[in-house]
Amino acid sequence: MDFFGAQLSARKQSRRLLWLFGFAVLAMVLAINVLTLLVLGASAEPGQGLFDDIGQRAPLLFAVSALTVAVIGVASMYKISQLRGGGHVVATSVGGVPVPLDTTDPLLRRLRNVVEEIAIASGVPVPQVFVLEREIGINAFAAGYAPADAAIAVTRGALERLNREELQGVIAHEFSHVLNGDMRVNIRLMGVLFGILILAIAGREVLLHTGGSRSRDAAAIVAIALALMAIGYIGMFMGRLIKAGVSRQREYLADASAVQFTRDTSGISGALKKIAAFPGGSRLVYADAEQISHMMFGDGVGYSALFATHPPLAARIVKLDPSFRAPQLEPLRLEMAKAFSPTRNLAEARAELAQAQAPSALGALPALPALLALPALPDAALAMSLTPASVPGQVANPLANDYALAGAILAALDSHHAALARAQDSAPWLIVALALAKDPTLRDQQLAMVEQHIDAAAAQSCASLFATLADLHPLLRLPLAQLAFPVLRRQPKSFLEQFIALLDLVVHADGEVDLAEYCLMQMIIVQVLDVLTPHSQQGFGSLKIVAAREPVAVLLSLMAQVGHRDPLAARQAFNASVAQLGGRVALTYAPPDDWRAALDAAWPVLDRLDPHGKQLLTEALARALAHDGRIALAEAELLRTVCARLHCPLPPMLSR
Repeated sequence: MDFFGAQLSARKQSRRLLWLFGFAVLAMVLAINVLTLLVLGASAEPGQGLFDDIGQRAPLLFAVSALTVAVIGVASMYKISQLRGGGHVVATSVGGVPVPLDTTDPLLRRLRNVVEEIAIASGVPVPQVFVLEREIGINAFAAGYAPADAAIAVTRGALERLNREELQGVIAHEFSHVLNGDMRVNIRLMGVLFGILILAIAGREVLLHTGGSRSRDAAAIVAIALALMAIGYIGMFMGRLIKAGVSRQREYLADASAVQFTRDTSGISGALKKIAAFPGGSRLVYADAEQISHMMFGDGVGYSALFATHPPLAARIVKLDPSFRAPQLEPLRLEMAKAFSPTRNLAEARAELAQAQAPSALGALPALPALLALPALPDAALAMSLTPASVPGQVANPLANDYALAGAILAALDSHHAALARAQDSAPWLIVALALAKDPTLRDQQLAMVEQHIDAAAAQSCASLFATLADLHPLLRLPLAQLAFPVLRRQPKSFLEQFIALLDLVVHADGEVDLAEYCLMQMIIVQVLDVLTPHSQQGFGSLKIVAAREPVAVLLSLMAQVGHRDPLAARQAFNASVAQLGGRVALTYAPPDDWRAALDAAWPVLDRLDPHGKQLLTEALARALAHDGRIALAEAELLRTVCARLHCPLPPMLSR
């Protein structure tokens, strides 16, 4: 997947969505006006034409048009405001139940493990995880404005009917939508479609509340309601066409990304085959499938070909498994019918599935596919070969080896650390402990700040956790923060605001705070801000790199300095990184004395770069660190952290 190209495509889709919305509104306004003229014509004198005296009726038609536009616009804004809270709002609105972090249910534990592995392999915070408990169909979706506020939801049917490899394929498919900007388009589409459908909804509600009444007034109201529904169904027709146009092709791309990620075609194709073989397919029964159908892994409604938000199941399966033929589904259909017969005891079926699919010990890492044996973590002192030009292609583009390494990282994490990262009362202090300085004097100052702004117990927790993290492998620092993120985002808004202020004080404490620690905390701060105000997360900006000369020079100077101790070598690395920008900007090597203040000012500007600018900057950063073609593991982690701060996530281990 081309991350930067996908972001450009998502921006184009957003603009296209606005045009389609405008066209749908225009069609509904025209229909309302025609209806108004018909009503006026019915009461006109005999022989008077429908368009006679149109000039006299123009003010009324204008008022009707303005009212229609206002109703649609207000309804859309209302729905969008409802969704301002981000992914978890969408998940809960359709019946999603959060998966507890300490769940002992084997199927839920398996789901959480898979989500954590894929998040770490992708370099993004672990999303919130939900289950649609009442839905027996096989389906899933991802929702949110940005990876930091993403929510992954799966149906109970998917949990019980898919094996681990198939579940991996489905979750990897949904992560593709998380990483390439589809979620932001999808959640905006929900708001837009609600406005288009509001007339049909209003007409339906009026009919429900006047049903059975025989009065003359009721008859008139019913007639108006039917007219509203008829016009509303024009909006529904347009809305379904919009969803089909926006969603269909992206599903093929997400399927391909899932295969690239897991290196296992049988996983996602197996899930699609089970949807095709299962009588309930992927349909939702209790959730409002109409509003989220464009987000789902499979068609949750059962649209006709014209309105289908997804390609035909058979076409998706053939893309993944060219040897597939429809008759091959018959044995699977019989097997699933037997395993999930209505006369069979459901508790018995679930127990058998749990026993067959659960890990050997609750909470332990379930086995990866045989071809993805867990690798050993590299030595912390390792210096790797790196071609800077390859780095942009790895942004938000994890491969199967990254997934295997994510499993190794989770397996290598001390179980005590992992438990602390997932615990409500310790996760925030684990993150603060990652920011504490190695110098005892400076660390004491930082702990005093914690005690002053929180309390003595929090300061003691930070000090104790720091002692246990002293020898933490460089590859484990960022994953620990990622594991802690679902817990952190559940904290009250007031606490999160206080927590951000505390982190800011800690990383700006007097003395030499390590650049890597500073950048890690900056990444966490911006991700928490993304959670606090998810609706304001606009993805990529439109700023050209030529307009960000000073911030670019600051960041490249510091990265060159970190990657090369010799001042001359650092200057040469900086010049090489500037050359990587293609002569677009003339920059001077000048590492700032107060680098923290300089970076504080640089981040907001750099985050507003357009996709092409961030692509250039990513490669330039890699060249500044690895001008000689080699990069230390700690430096690679610094690069990952900086890129994550700029919303360009990299996988755990950079490849050549």
